Amino acid sequence: MFSNRNHATKAYVSLGSNLGDRAGNLLLAVRGMMDAVFCVTRVSSIYETQPVGTIDQPTFLNMVAELGNPLPAPEQVMARLLRIEFALGRIRDVKDGPRTIDLDLLLYGDVESHTEFLMLPHPRLHERRFVLEPLAEIAPHVRHPTLNRSAGELLESLEDECEVKRWSP
Repeated sequence: MFSNRNHATKAYVSLGSNLGDRAGNLLLAVRGMMDAVFCVTRVSSIYETQPVGTIDQPTFLNMVAELGNPLPAPEQVMARLLRIEFALGRIRDVKDGPRTIDLDLLLYGDVESHTEFLMLPHPRLHERRFVLEPLAEIAPHVRHPTLNRSAGELLESLEDECEVKRWSP
């Protein structure tokens, strides 16, 4: 179940792609979010990053999108993100494997959810430079509801050595 201390005013989605037209896949996913009646209020620059894990695969392009009100319930947001992934050819056959698109709901206001379908905040958000760099770019003061630290603070204290470089303005 999830607890909602305050009504969510913003949600943040991480986007990643390392197959096909990576930048095109990211832009199609943003378009898919807008077509799904999400109010996309800001997007970060696109960053290029090395894949996490041991699987040999191409580099990723990553970014973060901010969604504003009106927002459907967090489970509905997640369901729509999964439909966008499916529409863009996402195949979930290898854990941490290559993908045309990966959409993760990072934060939904200060909602906390711990179900099989939805974990909020995203359980590895605070451990991943490829997520925190673009998140801190567009929302440096947004707070992690359980750690009570801002995206900027989390990025500053991160020990992840993953190289993240800006790919586009």
